[in-house]
Amino acid sequence: MKITYDKEVDALYICFQETTVTTKEIEEGLAVDYAADGTVAGIELLDAKDHIGHLNDVLRKFELDVSLAPV
Repeated sequence: MKITYDKEVDALYICFQETTVTTKEIEEGLAVDYAADGTVAGIELLDAKDHIGHLNDVLRKFELDVSLAPV
């Protein structure tokens, strides 16, 4: 899993797998990328700071959790 944040456009992306995707907008500012087999390949959240308070603290904590997860 890879988490990226683009501060210029305030977009958070969580990538579960690198693959060709079909994107479905779930609601305004929230899109889900699906792999060919129907599994979720990624999630994009626009205007992330509006949805997640203290985004930098959240990302730091989440990155720590990800790094501790078994590979």
